[in-house]
Amino acid sequence: MQTQAWNSALQRGLVSGAASSILSTVALAALGKKEVGSAYAPTNAVSHWIYGDKAARHSGPSMRYTVPGYLIHHASATFWSILFERFAGKYLDRKTPVGYLTAAAATSAFACFADYNLTPKRFHPGYEKHLSKPSLAIVYAGFALGLAAGAALIRRR
Repeated sequence: MQTQAWNSALQRGLVSGAASSILSTVALAALGKKEVGSAYAPTNAVSHWIYGDKAARHSGPSMRYTVPGYLIHHASATFWSILFERFAGKYLDRKTPVGYLTAAAATSAFACFADYNLTPKRFHPGYEKHLSKPSLAIVYAGFALGLAAGAALIRRR
Protein backbone atom coordinates (compact mmCIF):
# COMPACT_ATOMS: atom_id res chain seq x y z
CA MET A 1 0.00 0.00 0.00
CA GLN A 2 2.85 2.42 0.83
CA THR A 3 4.53 1.73 -2.51
CA GLN A 4 1.28 2.44 -4.36
CA ALA A 5 0.88 5.73 -2.47
CA TRP A 6 4.42 6.80 -3.42
CA ASN A 7 3.92 5.73 -7.04
CA SER A 8 0.76 7.82 -7.24
CA ALA A 9 2.51 10.77 -5.58
CA LEU A 10 5.36 10.51 -8.05
CA GLN A 11 3.06 10.48 -11.08
CA ARG A 12 0.89 13.31 -9.80
CA GLY A 13 3.90 15.24 -8.52
CA LEU A 14 5.35 15.42 -12.02
CA VAL A 15 2.30 17.41 -13.14
CA SER A 16 2.19 19.63 -10.04
CA GLY A 17 5.96 20.04 -10.26
CA ALA A 18 5.81 21.27 -13.84
CA ALA A 19 2.97 23.70 -13.08
CA SER A 20 4.63 25.07 -9.94
CA SER A 21 8.01 25.35 -11.66
CA ILE A 22 6.56 27.25 -14.61
CA LEU A 23 4.44 29.66 -12.56
CA SER A 24 7.22 30.44 -10.09
CA THR A 25 9.71 30.91 -12.95
CA VAL A 26 7.34 33.36 -14.62
CA ALA A 27 7.21 35.25 -11.30
CA LEU A 28 11.03 35.14 -11.03
CA ALA A 29 11.39 36.55 -14.55
CA ALA A 30 8.80 39.31 -14.14
CA LEU A 31 10.08 40.39 -10.74
CA GLY A 32 13.70 40.14 -11.84
CA LYS A 33 12.93 42.41 -14.79
CA LYS A 34 11.17 44.86 -12.48
CA GLU A 35 13.70 44.89 -9.63
CA VAL A 36 17.08 44.42 -11.30
CA GLY A 37 16.35 44.94 -14.99
CA SER A 38 16.90 41.29 -15.92
CA ALA A 39 14.36 38.53 -16.38
CA TYR A 40 17.20 35.97 -16.27
CA ALA A 41 19.25 37.04 -13.23
CA PRO A 42 17.08 35.29 -10.59
CA THR A 43 17.10 31.98 -12.49
CA ASN A 44 20.81 32.30 -13.27
CA ALA A 45 21.48 32.76 -9.56
CA VAL A 46 20.06 29.30 -8.82
CA SER A 47 23.04 27.79 -10.65
CA HIS A 48 25.31 29.13 -7.89
CA TRP A 49 25.02 25.56 -6.61
CA ILE A 50 27.34 24.63 -9.47
CA TYR A 51 29.20 27.81 -10.41
CA GLY A 52 29.33 29.84 -7.20
CA ASP A 53 28.78 33.59 -7.07
CA LYS A 54 29.63 34.10 -10.75
CA ALA A 55 26.20 32.69 -11.57
CA ALA A 56 24.47 35.31 -9.44
CA ARG A 57 26.35 38.11 -11.21
CA HIS A 58 25.34 37.01 -14.72
CA SER A 59 22.25 38.85 -15.87
CA GLY A 60 21.68 37.70 -19.45
CA PRO A 61 20.37 34.43 -20.87
CA SER A 62 23.03 31.75 -20.81
CA MET A 63 23.42 28.06 -21.49
CA ARG A 64 25.91 27.97 -18.63
CA TYR A 65 23.76 29.66 -15.97
CA THR A 66 20.13 29.94 -17.09
CA VAL A 67 19.62 26.33 -18.21
CA PRO A 68 21.14 24.67 -15.11
CA GLY A 69 19.42 27.28 -12.91
CA TYR A 70 16.05 26.39 -14.39
CA LEU A 71 16.72 22.65 -14.22
CA ILE A 72 17.69 22.88 -10.55
CA HIS A 73 14.60 24.99 -9.85
CA HIS A 74 12.39 22.53 -11.74
CA ALA A 75 13.86 19.54 -9.89
CA SER A 76 13.30 21.29 -6.56
CA ALA A 77 9.71 22.15 -7.49
CA THR A 78 9.13 18.53 -8.50
CA PHE A 79 10.63 17.27 -5.22
CA TRP A 80 8.26 19.48 -3.19
CA SER A 81 5.35 18.55 -5.45
CA ILE A 82 5.88 14.83 -4.87
CA LEU A 83 5.88 15.42 -1.10
CA PHE A 84 2.79 17.63 -1.51
CA GLU A 85 0.96 14.87 -3.37
CA ARG A 86 2.11 12.15 -0.97
CA PHE A 87 1.26 13.85 2.30
CA ALA A 88 -1.69 16.03 1.26
CA GLY A 89 -3.16 13.62 -1.29
CA LYS A 90 -6.16 12.59 0.81
CA TYR A 91 -7.17 16.27 1.15
CA LEU A 92 -6.50 16.93 -2.52
CA ASP A 93 -8.65 13.95 -3.51
CA ARG A 94 -11.67 15.77 -2.07
CA LYS A 95 -11.35 18.10 -5.07
CA THR A 96 -12.21 21.33 -3.29
CA PRO A 97 -10.60 24.65 -4.19
CA VAL A 98 -10.06 25.42 -0.50
CA GLY A 99 -8.34 22.07 -0.02
CA TYR A 100 -6.06 22.60 -3.02
CA LEU A 101 -5.12 26.12 -1.97
CA THR A 102 -4.66 25.35 1.72
CA ALA A 103 -2.44 22.33 1.12
CA ALA A 104 -0.49 24.21 -1.56
CA ALA A 105 0.04 27.26 0.68
CA ALA A 106 1.22 25.07 3.56
CA THR A 107 3.62 23.19 1.28
CA SER A 108 4.98 26.39 -0.23
CA ALA A 109 5.46 27.96 3.21
CA PHE A 110 7.32 24.88 4.42
CA ALA A 111 9.46 24.83 1.26
CA CYS A 112 10.39 28.47 1.85
CA PHE A 113 11.23 27.74 5.49
CA ALA A 114 13.35 24.76 4.45
CA ASP A 115 15.06 26.70 1.66
CA TYR A 116 16.20 29.49 3.98
CA ASN A 117 16.38 27.92 7.44
CA LEU A 118 17.12 24.22 7.10
CA THR A 119 19.60 24.17 4.25
CA PRO A 120 23.17 25.48 4.19
CA LYS A 121 23.56 28.91 2.58
CA ARG A 122 25.34 27.30 -0.38
CA PHE A 123 22.06 25.53 -1.23
CA HIS A 124 19.67 28.44 -0.79
CA PRO A 125 17.76 29.08 -4.01
CA GLY A 126 19.91 32.07 -4.96
CA TYR A 127 17.18 34.33 -6.26
CA GLU A 128 17.17 36.15 -2.93
CA LYS A 129 20.38 37.80 -4.20
CA HIS A 130 18.25 39.75 -6.71
CA LEU A 131 14.75 39.96 -5.26
CA SER A 132 13.25 41.73 -2.27
CA LYS A 133 11.42 39.80 0.43
CA PRO A 134 8.01 40.90 -0.87
CA SER A 135 8.99 39.60 -4.31
CA LEU A 136 10.17 36.31 -2.81
CA ALA A 137 6.73 36.01 -1.21
CA ILE A 138 5.17 36.45 -4.66
CA VAL A 139 7.48 33.77 -6.11
CA TYR A 140 6.45 31.31 -3.40
CA ALA A 141 2.79 32.27 -3.94
CA GLY A 142 3.26 31.45 -7.63
CA PHE A 143 4.75 28.13 -6.57
CA ALA A 144 1.69 27.47 -4.38
CA LEU A 145 -0.72 28.37 -7.18
CA GLY A 146 1.15 26.00 -9.48
CA LEU A 147 0.85 23.20 -6.92
CA ALA A 148 -2.88 23.81 -6.58
CA ALA A 149 -3.43 24.10 -10.34
CA GLY A 150 -1.44 20.92 -11.02
CA ALA A 151 -3.35 19.02 -8.33
CA ALA A 152 -6.69 20.18 -9.75
CA LEU A 153 -5.64 19.38 -13.32
CA ILE A 154 -4.49 15.84 -12.57
CA ARG A 155 -7.72 15.10 -10.69
CA ARG A 156 -9.99 16.30 -13.52
CA ARG A 157 -9.19 13.13 -15.47
